[in-house]
Amino acid sequence: MARTSTMPIAFKKGRLAKSTLLDIYKQLVYPRVIEEKMLSLLRQGKISKWFSGIGQEAISVGCTLALEEDEMIFTMHRNLGVFTARQVPFQRLFAQWQGKISGFSNGRERSFHFGTLDYAIAGMISHLGPQLSLADGVGLAHKLAGQEKVALAFTGEGGTSEGEFHEALNVAAVWELPVIFIIENNGYGLSTPTKEQYRCENLADRAKGYGMEGIIIDGNNILEVYNTIRNLAQDLRKNPRPVLVECRTFRMRGHEEASGTKYVPKELMEEWALKDPIANYEAFLIEEGILTADEAKTIKASYKKDIEKALKVVFEEPEPTADTDAELEDVYRAFEFSETQAGSETKEMRFVDAISDGLNEAMKSHDNLVLMGQDIAEYGGVFKITDGFVNDFGVERVRNTPLCESAIIGAALGLSFKGYKSMVEMQFADFVTCGFNQIVNNLAKIHYRWGPNADVVVRMPTGAGVGAGPFHSQSNEAWFTHVPGLKVVYPSNPIDAKGLLLTSFEDPNPVMFFEHKGLYRSLSAEVPTGYYTIPFGKANLVSKGDAVSIITYGMGVHWAQKAISQLQIEADILDLRTLVPLDLESIRETVERTGKVLILHEDTLFGGIGGEIAAFISEHLFDHLDAPVVRVASLDSPIPFAIPLEQNFLPQNRLIEKLNYLLAY
Repeated sequence: MARTSTMPIAFKKGRLAKSTLLDIYKQLVYPRVIEEKMLSLLRQGKISKWFSGIGQEAISVGCTLALEEDEMIFTMHRNLGVFTARQVPFQRLFAQWQGKISGFSNGRERSFHFGTLDYAIAGMISHLGPQLSLADGVGLAHKLAGQEKVALAFTGEGGTSEGEFHEALNVAAVWELPVIFIIENNGYGLSTPTKEQYRCENLADRAKGYGMEGIIIDGNNILEVYNTIRNLAQDLRKNPRPVLVECRTFRMRGHEEASGTKYVPKELMEEWALKDPIANYEAFLIEEGILTADEAKTIKASYKKDIEKALKVVFEEPEPTADTDAELEDVYRAFEFSETQAGSETKEMRFVDAISDGLNEAMKSHDNLVLMGQDIAEYGGVFKITDGFVNDFGVERVRNTPLCESAIIGAALGLSFKGYKSMVEMQFADFVTCGFNQIVNNLAKIHYRWGPNADVVVRMPTGAGVGAGPFHSQSNEAWFTHVPGLKVVYPSNPIDAKGLLLTSFEDPNPVMFFEHKGLYRSLSAEVPTGYYTIPFGKANLVSKGDAVSIITYGMGVHWAQKAISQLQIEADILDLRTLVPLDLESIRETVERTGKVLILHEDTLFGGIGGEIAAFISEHLFDHLDAPVVRVASLDSPIPFAIPLEQNFLPQNRLIEKLNYLLAY
């Protein structure tokens, strides 16, 4: 006679071996034992914060055990079970949580805001959603390499309200990427219940809008999670596509312990307490004769002993000692630049042609380089820079993207995890705001935080002077010079544009590459053919004279040349070429030579990089100055559309006046 069970969770072991069922139990119990110890330490004041996943362990553990060990998982706050199931040593985990050097981020990150490529795990940032797009990039890398692999990313029901959720799922669907998106629907986004988070009946139903499958499973049933994800992964490896899986579960603790759970109805807590994933699975195994109560106690006692041993080691480890040089060095991945000299053959190219030629050379030189952007494939981009590239390099490497700037930048970072280089073209630099979070919080910080680099170039058609109005004309380079971890390049001529672009693709760090639209078809030069590079952080002295130093870049170089010609003076014009790194030595040399300095840029005055340069000169070169440092920039207003208003906005009409002031001082 078949036995019946009164447990709230109905387990179906299927053909799983007893050894597998028992191993699943051990993996499921381990994070719970760790959590119980962490909560005890929190009450004792020995740790500072904890995000509890008690009640949700089956999702993390089941998903992780269902994948192959080298398939990447993108985690969130409550996914301790991912780390333990991947056999990440607890001692290193606790060192990470305590900010010790033996952790994974040299004390630079907290809790689960880290990853480890050695264990194929990428941690979250506090901004919910970006990890989903990173998983897209890894899925794309698998497709490009012909690998039968999947990526898996977690989010919560609250995170599904983020725009990144929509973008990531849309890109994955359009590109048929082998990504499993897991929603841990635990009922609350911090204290906000699901009824205030979304109005659809099931979050999995949203999958239909993307043309993908949506599945709902019991997130507290470890066997249902394990079998569902294992079967999906096996299928997706052969038939790449994304799938959305909603795991129904409940968070038995606060969002973090300080939050408490007073906002949760008592009867709801009691209902879900009966569905505890560990208590139920343990009872099932005992009922099936696979485990005894004494064996369960022995397993937990063994874990507790190991945990106590590791805690002792980490508590005795000294606090990190700050090393300023090391902190600054780790902002960027090391890059040993070796200059490739230009050949003797040249060809007349417009600025736009030089950019295109540089991209072409980069694609030929780096077979792991992928270009992504809106309309860049068959259409060739709005400025026709990639015209014909699809015929030469194929649709896999020259990819039209949906209008999902954030997801595409995130995917570029995911590609970097797998050894790819990528270029993301902003159709206009103004549109980068839609991908700002990925750039400043993921690309820029990831190497400093836990080691991987973002081998990504973001091309930024920028600048005014063409009557395009406030959303197609901004000079927003200063936004990015303020963010450690990014390199910012802004060439003024076709020769530099090509050479600096090729260097950008050699550099393993994220590069914001600005191209002035007004120069695209108005400026030509004899540009070396073939492959050559120009070093970052090395300014170019365009003209030399004793009257005054004009420090500038981009279109400012041409305004400066016109101005000194009009005034019939000989002056230094220092073209910075890169804003990060900044060539402080060349700035020093020109200031010492002339004693009078004008800093010129198209960006608005307040908060522009000119202020930083002026501050450097005032602090370090004051004794060499014969006059105040003068800045000339655009008005502190949005860029107007009408040509007379735009001309008034731009700085060139004020340049002569300021130069005369300096010359007469």
